[in-house]
Amino acid sequence: MALFRFLRHYLHRLSTGRTILWCYFIWWVASVVCHFDARPRIWLTSLGLSVIIGAALIISTQPASGVRTKLNRWVVFRLFLMPFCVSSFAALVKDTGYVLVFPPSLHENAIGAGLIAAFLLVVWGVKKTHAASGTP
Repeated sequence: MALFRFLRHYLHRLSTGRTILWCYFIWWVASVVCHFDARPRIWLTSLGLSVIIGAALIISTQPASGVRTKLNRWVVFRLFLMPFCVSSFAALVKDTGYVLVFPPSLHENAIGAGLIAAFLLVVWGVKKTHAASGTP
């Protein structure tokens, strides 16, 4: 029950930008499930790139003055997660006929789009319910 309340509260406060990031993540998950490859090389390479690029992104967020700015832990997590997702996505869909980020199969597109639509409907429903109840 506490988890349900937490999720409802989280979704109620979810910004448009974070909603978009969740949609990207859902699309990535759908693609990984459809094209999963258990070879460690793909995942270790993606992890290595994530560490290198994530560190560079952290460095790039710091002001030129040299005064270190403390970043939120979830921001730091996302700065490392995004390169991992991008590199693993590219490795998994290589030579599978993708056009940009879209698979050649209507079925795969429908799975990804359907999951995103379901997520957006849940977010919309939670926000609508909170607005109707007058809960801040």
